[in-house]
Amino acid sequence: MHSTELIVSAPGKAILHGEHAVVHGKVALAVSVNLRTYLRLQPSSSGILRLHLPNIEVFASWDVSTLLPLRLPRAADPRDLNKLDLALFQRLHDFTGFTDEAPDTHSMAVLAFLYIYLSIFAESRELPAFTVTVCSELPTGAGLGSSAAFSVCLSAAMLSVQGAISLPPVHPESTARWRKEELELINIWAFQGERVIHGTPSGVDNAVGTWGGILRYCAGNITPLSRVPMLRILLTNTKIPRSTKLLVAGVRDKIKKFPSIMAPVLDSIDGISITCEQTLQEMANDATPEHYSVLEELMDINQHHLNVVGVGHASLDHLCRVTLARGLHSKLTGAGGGGCGITLLRPDTDSLVLQSVTRELRDCGYDCWETSIGVPGVQLHSASSVKGDVLSVLNSY
Repeated sequence: MHSTELIVSAPGKAILHGEHAVVHGKVALAVSVNLRTYLRLQPSSSGILRLHLPNIEVFASWDVSTLLPLRLPRAADPRDLNKLDLALFQRLHDFTGFTDEAPDTHSMAVLAFLYIYLSIFAESRELPAFTVTVCSELPTGAGLGSSAAFSVCLSAAMLSVQGAISLPPVHPESTARWRKEELELINIWAFQGERVIHGTPSGVDNAVGTWGGILRYCAGNITPLSRVPMLRILLTNTKIPRSTKLLVAGVRDKIKKFPSIMAPVLDSIDGISITCEQTLQEMANDATPEHYSVLEELMDINQHHLNVVGVGHASLDHLCRVTLARGLHSKLTGAGGGGCGITLLRPDTDSLVLQSVTRELRDCGYDCWETSIGVPGVQLHSASSVKGDVLSVLNSY
């Protein structure tokens, strides 16, 4: 078992194209977003396991001796798992006192942490004591994969401590990544964390957090695209709350009511995803202004389709109007009905234009981040490679 302090990070996620249509067997493209969750693990000899999540005001600790009785007699091979270990899950509910009724972000984060911890160290002679501190650039509940980034970071850090994966050498002011087979193991355990939090997740969010880049998702199959460009975007959170479950049900009802009308719309969204995939792969070799024009048109068409299927919102319409008035193209990302939108930025987008757009959107109460998509997945960091403000939070606990 390794006793080295380490810092890992994983990116957020956005849907570039295919939201809602993917539920009906069409292609979706999920992309990594360079708003990252950072996790610092510090070994301890105190016999106390600590979890600090300042973003959501969780500060918890346990004597590891109280956790020993919760362990199952034999460690499960995650490659053989297609569901949670319900016995361990129930033990954790009983131990923490959390109920299944109206679960909140705080309780789900703690349960996922303890579930991954007790599963990965199930056969260790002693349970290790350490402090885990997490600082996230991702807002919670915005459909940007914050819980998956958390689960990916937990899995990578704990598997490294347990010795199930290597600790790749990290040079000063740099990052390192794990081998393919090690990333697969991280992804498997992160999916378990997502199951704790969400029940029946698709597996897309944790796959994006693990592999990064751009992933193709269709009929339950997740395929990373081999060579893709990194693109600049403006990510906007309208902060309008919405229910993904109700939005998905609304689309399904509309398809039942107007099958001959809605089927071609879903087919068109499928075509948008496939055309975008082809364009992105061409851009990996040599991105041209014409490629960006294609991406912009696809975003406009898809946004209209998403309004047609009934998941638009006045706040997202306003985002599209504000950005289009300055020559920029936007669409919703995720469930719609409010939530988040993405705006494509060309390499030569004027910084004054971007500042003007951002100012106007923030005046409406929206949150905005200039960031990039298609970035690397989970990484191991040297301390000097971490942003100063993030490192300050990680060092505060």
